[in-house]
Parts: sequence; structure tokens; C-alpha cells
Amino acid sequence: MKLVRYALAGALGSALLAGCNSGTTEKASASAATLLTSGPWRGELATQGQTIPFLFEVKTEASKPVVYLINKGLNGEERLRCEEISAAGDSVTIRMHVFDAALVVCADGQGKLKGTWVKYDSKTPYRVPLVATAGAQLLFQNTTAKPVSFAGTWQTEFKDETGSAYPAVGIFKQTGSEVTGTFLTTTGDYRYLAGQADGSKMRLSTFDGSHAFLFDGVYNEKNHNVITGDYYSGKSGHETWTATLDPKAKLPDADTLTYLRKGESRLNFKFPSIVQGASISPTDAKYKGKVVVLQILGSWCPNCMDETGFLAPWYAQNKQRGIEIIGLGYERSSDYNVAASRLLNMKKRFNIGYDIAVAGVSNKDSVAKSLPQLAKFLGFPTTIFLDKKGVVRSIRTGFSGPGTGKYYEEEKAHFNRTVDKLLKE
Repeated sequence: MKLVRYALAGALGSALLAGCNSGTTEKASASAATLLTSGPWRGELATQGQTIPFLFEVKTEASKPVVYLINKGLNGEERLRCEEISAAGDSVTIRMHVFDAALVVCADGQGKLKGTWVKYDSKTPYRVPLVATAGAQLLFQNTTAKPVSFAGTWQTEFKDETGSAYPAVGIFKQTGSEVTGTFLTTTGDYRYLAGQADGSKMRLSTFDGSHAFLFDGVYNEKNHNVITGDYYSGKSGHETWTATLDPKAKLPDADTLTYLRKGESRLNFKFPSIVQGASISPTDAKYKGKVVVLQILGSWCPNCMDETGFLAPWYAQNKQRGIEIIGLGYERSSDYNVAASRLLNMKKRFNIGYDIAVAGVSNKDSVAKSLPQLAKFLGFPTTIFLDKKGVVRSIRTGFSGPGTGKYYEEEKAHFNRTVDKLLKE
């Protein structure tokens, strides 16, 4: 996905939240449980003159509230569990899953919340106002006009405000006015998108705790095979998009986008492990004679989260076959302790059994400097396959996650074919 530190949530979050008063922590447990009543909720983020809606559910587990972010898509729904919840005075801070972000909220009447979505890993705290209301509700408001059909596969182009463009493939399913879908890009997908069609207009949104997206699209009345729209991302990201109905729409081959420099055949690195005092290199005795998969990732990256959700259980089931995985983490902080902490949190969340290193910071230049054998690096995640002799045999850019439906099944099948071939050699 496009490149889009860990702070103490309670104190900083409360200080950032306008309209919520700080106070003593004696009321913390009761405050969180009282504020976050069990059941479904609907939230709205106010940004760029738009509202980005999202759904979540509060459940009581071990006498404490737990929040589940709910995103529906082509392949059912995901439920991102957020159990790190703290309270101070009249405000409650809900840490966002694996991400370095939080919702900081306080009461705004019966069954209502107001507050701020905060991203702690920005250079300055990234804040977006939010409101939420308890009760079962639609993601978007009821439609008023008979919807046209947006279903199908669409060859798409996104263009940013500088005029720079990139290709994508839109996939939408529709039942009545309810629409689910996603966009595939060369560096990953836009994950679970859901919303509604209202006449010739369509609105889709998603919120994973660290990324909030809103897609508006208008079905062209004169050319019924074209959709034009806007894409809003977080606090300030904006692009336009145009899509043409095309059942054969596809992206460039993900195995051809990232490659080695001429004359190179191996990756030579030695990075510090997230286990303090240890280091990781593909030449370590642990990896000798084994097929090795390198996962270039970041804890901030939603597509990396999707790939890790596949790789972690896959490794547990297949490591006895002579296969190893090394996670190369590129974090938004250059401080080793901060980066290692974020990656360790991800390791615990996903029960990752393979080794993870702190390789650099989360930008293309850092990857190019730390892995100079690569001629081109486009984005996170990137997956590199080494044979039993340590030779690079394949490099795959991006990952189509569970929100993409059949494309996710194809992604997993491709991974297994690649590994099986190398293991047989």
C-alpha cells in the first residue's frame, strides 16, 4: 500500500481531546464501562468537509469493555479487537489494535460519544474529530433513489492533486442498495470497503484504526460503463478516480515490479532483532539449507497486517518442512527501542513464531539503503523468496488480503506454489 512512536495513550490522549476534562483516575474502571455500553455503535470522523462513517461493537469480556472495529467487504467481515482501554477523568482512550493510534472519547449525552481519533506516530499528533451513537445502524443513511448497479470489475486510475496517476482494479458486489468491494493496486488493496448506492451515486468507507478512507463515485449517465469519483484519506489525503467497466481488468504482474540489480543474486544484511542483543542475517546457521521467505513489513501497514494474518499460522503449520520466514520491519521511528516495541506488539497480537528484525524506517529510501541489492522498491509489503542456497528466486510486490475475496485465495495459492517449488529442489 502507498506509504501513507509510541506515546502513552492515557495522558497524551486526554490532553489532546477538546471538550473532555482531565481528572483523577479513581473512576477509571467505572468510567470506561459506563461510557462504552455493550452493543453496536456507529461512529463518524469529520475530515476534509466529509464524514467517514464506521461501525464498531462493544462487548464485556472478563468484566471489562472490549471494542471491535467492524469492516464488511467482499469476503464477509473483519472484527479488529481493541482491548487496550484506559480512562482518566471523564475521557476514555481506546488503543487501535496493532496500530499506534487511538480513539479518545467522552460522553456527549445518553448513548452518545464525542472525541478525537489520534495517530501518535505522526511528526505531530494527527487528530480528527469524531462522534459516535449507540445502537444498530446502517453505515450510511437510508437511500432515497432507486440505485443503479455498480457491480462488476472496473479498470481504474487514481490521480493525486499533482497529476501523478497509478492503476487500480475496482471490484464491487451489490445487493439492492448495499455495496461491498475494494480496489486492488500494485502495492496492495484498499481492504474492506462497504457502503451504499443511492441513485447514480455510491459511497464506500473503511476504518481500521489507523486508516480512514471514503470513496465517492458517480455513475456516468451518458456512458454507463464509467464511474468518476473522489477518494479521501485521513486528515488531508485526496485523489480523484475514474473507472471503466471491464471484466478482464488486471494489474501488472506483481512478480515483475521489484527486482535485483544486474549482477546481484543474493541479499546481504545483518539487522538487529526485536530481541535485544541479537541480530538476524540470512547467512545464520538457522537458515542454512532451508527455503527462506523475507517479509518486508511495518506495524503501521494494513496490508502487512493482512499478510501477517496469513503467514503466522501458515508458518506454525509448515515450519517442519524446511522453511523459515524473516520479518524485516521498517517502522516510523528511527529509535530502536520504539521500533522494536511496535514490532513486538505485532508479534504478540498475531502470535508470530518467526524471527523479526528492525531493518530501518518506513520509507523507500531506507529500504534501498538497507537492501542495496534491490534495483527497485515500490511499497509495503514486499515478499522475497530465497532458495536453499540463499539465492533470490522471486520477489512479489504487495499483497491481496482477505477483503479482496477470490484474489486473496489466488494470493495464498501463489505463495504455496512458489514455496512448494523451492522445497522440491
